Amino acid sequence: MRTRGRLRLIHWNTAEAAQRAAALARLGWETEHELPPAPQLLRALRAAPPRAVVIDLGRLPSQGRDVGVNLRLLAATRHVPLVFIAGDPRKTEAIRSILPDAVYTSWDQIGPVLDRATRAPLQDPVVPSSVFAGYSGTPLVKKLGIKEGTTVATVGAPADFARLLGDLPKGARLSKGTAAKPELVIWFVRTQGDLESRVGRMAALTVEGRLWIAWRKKATGGAGGPTERTAPVAGPTERSVRAAGLGAGMVDYKVCAIDQTWSGLLFRRARSG
Repeated sequence: MRTRGRLRLIHWNTAEAAQRAAALARLGWETEHELPPAPQLLRALRAAPPRAVVIDLGRLPSQGRDVGVNLRLLAATRHVPLVFIAGDPRKTEAIRSILPDAVYTSWDQIGPVLDRATRAPLQDPVVPSSVFAGYSGTPLVKKLGIKEGTTVATVGAPADFARLLGDLPKGARLSKGTAAKPELVIWFVRTQGDLESRVGRMAALTVEGRLWIAWRKKATGGAGGPTERTAPVAGPTERSVRAAGLGAGMVDYKVCAIDQTWSGLLFRRARSG
């Protein structure tokens, strides 16, 4: 069968992704489904845009949403058709409100849907305001992944961070400094030197390898936002935070606007092998 073109499948289960890719191949599509860390994935898609990107929302829908938003923000991938395989109806509708002109379907209908989507790509696609578009109105504890029973350690947090978080889920515990075997660490970094010298130790603190590294949105510091005021000082950037995390054997998989001053990247330990 003559290939219809190259697709990129975004799916967070390796076995299921391989099965779906095989089904798409039977329909005539050459499908890439291996899932590298987000920065590498976006670089690859920007360098060689596929005919369409198929994103399965059945698992990790917020990450699927973020991939779609990032693809619309990049000029090189903005016109690539986005085809979402619907998952939880409520979460799917939330994504539709951000990317209303993407295509939403099921695996049963993927063949004809892909044909239509790739036959007439969007000429004027909706571009979200920023990578944080999906987080508007979401409680901060939910953005940060603090669930019932989660042990959270904060390092270098602004004085009123606990107030900013608000009520924690049932059984969740928040402590300053390095609590014993926390499930989640939130580390606020103010200088590049601190980032580079401590990232390895901070990564080793977590049981499950979940580490938020937060940096000021404006690297020059200054008056900042509602959480604190400090003297101007050069600080990390998203790029340098990501590089430090990767260098410490981690991969980032989520971004968060903590408040008007701070942004964060969530890291986990890289899978071996």
